[in-house]
This record gives sequence, C-alpha cells and structure tokens, in this order.
Amino acid sequence: MSKIGIAFDRARKEGRLAFIPYLTAGDPSADRSLALFLTLCRCGADLVELGVPFSDPLADGAINQRSAQRALAAGMTLRGVLELVSRIAPNSVPLLLFTYFNPILRMGVEEFARLAAKAGVDGVLASDLPVEEGDEYRRILASHGIEPIFLAAPTTSASRLAAVGEATGEFVYYVSRTGVTGERETLPPEAREKVEEIRRITGKRVAVGFGISRRSQVEQAASFADGVVIGSALVRTVEESGDSEDLPALMERRIRELFPGRGSG
Repeated sequence: MSKIGIAFDRARKEGRLAFIPYLTAGDPSADRSLALFLTLCRCGADLVELGVPFSDPLADGAINQRSAQRALAAGMTLRGVLELVSRIAPNSVPLLLFTYFNPILRMGVEEFARLAAKAGVDGVLASDLPVEEGDEYRRILASHGIEPIFLAAPTTSASRLAAVGEATGEFVYYVSRTGVTGERETLPPEAREKVEEIRRITGKRVAVGFGISRRSQVEQAASFADGVVIGSALVRTVEESGDSEDLPALMERRIRELFPGRGSG
C-alpha cells in the first residue's frame, strides 16, 4: 500500500477523518511557506496538499487566487515548488500537489514526473485534466511511483464515476459543491448521499473539499467521509497575518479551531 493509503488507513483505525490541509506553495515567500508546511506536518496532518501557483486558477475562489498571485509575485515556479517539496519531504507526511495541467505540460510530463518523484511527491491532482484525457499522464506518473488523484463533483454521473474510480489512486477528491473554492457556511445536504455513491461505485476512499471552513462542517463530514480538505480557511490566515512573526503559531491555532484533536498544543 502507498504512503497515502497507509495514512487513510491509520486515520480509519483511529476512528477519525484524515486531515488534509492545503496551502499555496510560495505564499507569502518560499522560506515562510516552508515553515508553514512543516507546521502542518507537526500539527497532525495526515496528508499535506501543496498548491502550485498558476496565473489562471479558474477553479479557485478569490482567497486562493490572491494567494497564487502573491506566490507568483514572490517568484515561485513549478520547479520552485518541487524544490520546496524536497525540503519538506524528509520530515513529512505524504505530499500531494494540487495543480493545473498547464505547468506540467509546459515542463513536460515525463520531466515533471521524474523531478517530482525525486523531490518526494506522493500524489498529484491536476484539477483541470479530464479523466478521459489522462491515460498517458497516469502511465507516466505511475512509472515514477506517483499517484494520480482525480476529482468528482455533485454533477458527476455514475458512468463517469466508474472511470474516475479506475483512474484515481487511493482516494477520490469530492468537490462538495459546484463552483470554485472558498469558505462556506454549511456542507450541501446532498453531500452524504453523493459520497456514499462515489464510494459504492469506485470502491475508493473519499475526501471532501471545497468550502470547508468551520468545525461544524468538519464534524458533519466525519459522519460520512474518509477525509476532509481544508484550504481557503487556512490560506486566509496567511493573507491576514503573512507579515507576522507569529504566523506559524497563528496557523496552529486556526487548525485547532477547525479540526478537533489536531495542533501541537
């Protein structure tokens, strides 16, 4: 079993959700971003999701878009993200890259997979790559020991879920609502039913993301999902306190507020 699968199994045996925090690599700078990612590992993350900043992040809401802009302005590139991974990996939980396909295509899929594996990447989610067009990409990643992760949405049909289940690695990333990333008040009422459908059709674990920004949502997701991705709520902490010397401590506090039992304090 892969490192990602082991992480999900450990969370299940402990009777809890897998905690998957997201931050944009390079926001507010490479060095401060490194400190924040190490903070996520120290605070009990089961997987850590590193966002690759991109100039046209169409699936992202305003908070994550601004985060990508800050990272790009600070000089972060895909190669820079992989360098950051290499600095995190020796002391980390499994690392998942959340990216758009264009940066990978520009680098070359083979070169990307080679460098990503060398750096210590465990999985890659190319959010705008349709599963129907991902055969060669999946083959190349697999040849380097990297898991491709694919998305499912509330509108994903049963037949397409079957294709996602065949293509994805240890889990399916369920986008809990149509639209872009961002903080929301509640999880949609149909989320439980859809997660159960995804698990039944694909046979894979399901992590819920997009819009999870409150402890009540995490507790709700714990009753039906295998993992939860928390992104915009953490990115907002960087946006609001990026200049503070106490940023890692503030991030720990935010994690404890959102995810019971996590955080080092």
